[in-house]
Amino acid sequence: MSEAIIPHDQLRDFVEGILSALAVAPAKARLVAETLVAANLRAVDSHGVQLLPFYVDQIECGRMNPHAQGRVVSESGACLVYDGENGVGQFIAELCSDHAVRLCREHGLGMVVARESNHFGAAAWWGQRISAHGMVGIVQCNASPMVAPWQGCDPRYGTNPLCVAVPSNGAGAWLLDMASTTVAMGRIYKAFVNREATIPPGWAMDGEGVPTVETETALNGLLMPLGGYKGSGLAMMAEILCGVLGGGAVSTELGGLRIKTAPFRVSQMFLAIDVARFIEPEQFQARMEKLVTMVKSSRPAQGHQEVLVAGDPEWRAEAGRLRGGIPVPENLWTSLGEIARRLGVAIPALG
Repeated sequence: MSEAIIPHDQLRDFVEGILSALAVAPAKARLVAETLVAANLRAVDSHGVQLLPFYVDQIECGRMNPHAQGRVVSESGACLVYDGENGVGQFIAELCSDHAVRLCREHGLGMVVARESNHFGAAAWWGQRISAHGMVGIVQCNASPMVAPWQGCDPRYGTNPLCVAVPSNGAGAWLLDMASTTVAMGRIYKAFVNREATIPPGWAMDGEGVPTVETETALNGLLMPLGGYKGSGLAMMAEILCGVLGGGAVSTELGGLRIKTAPFRVSQMFLAIDVARFIEPEQFQARMEKLVTMVKSSRPAQGHQEVLVAGDPEWRAEAGRLRGGIPVPENLWTSLGEIARRLGVAIPALG
């Protein structure tokens, strides 16, 4: 068996069961399970269930407090600062996304910055949670330092992603969720779990800043900033809008999923923009359809069949995996099975 194929609902219930066995509250366990499996459905496996062993380790070692609720530090007009108090990242993100929506309804804009949080899964989940209310959702966070600044060779930034979700669908659908690095570290970790000895060029560097295609070297080295100095600039922007602005940890002050000596201390930013304050929602949809159609009307470059926009590959993958199930690498399935047996959780039978 090179991989297990699991129906998404069974995988979600399995993840929820493992978290519940660790005394995570039912609503939080369900939320985390939904966010991880949603990433797998979209083929963003770097932010799917392969994260669960790290979450389990964080909880069991006391580096995350699954019982923390967090608190509002300050609220002024359309702006709010939230202290996650080292709680479950998805739970903190849900609260903050909803605060951003509430503030946006009142003011036309709503911005929330959370500090002292944890990994919240894929940023797209939270951008879409905001855009579902007829708002543009912009989400950023800082992350474990594993990226050197431009012209440096010591880690100072994380992958520091940016998500922009818009309230349009169908022919006007568009959803951006990107790291400020060429790929997320989870992509390299996935290659390691799958025992792939090499990765594509341009993904990573060794500890001295020399480009590498060796998976193990990359895992212990540095991620490649997206577009060189431009990726460094995007990463710095996330540090400012999340960590600096919210009074949270920045750069080397952060821990990480793979750092066992300290809590994560992530900061996150959630911005909601009310489309209706600028344009009628129906017009926004029509104009998005026009824009997307214009972009896709370009002739495909050699070697490509069509022009895609942000979100297209993931929506197509989701349709396929909803029908055919989610592939889980053999090594990961074995690891999840070991955790489940240790916690007394039933393992789904493979078809």
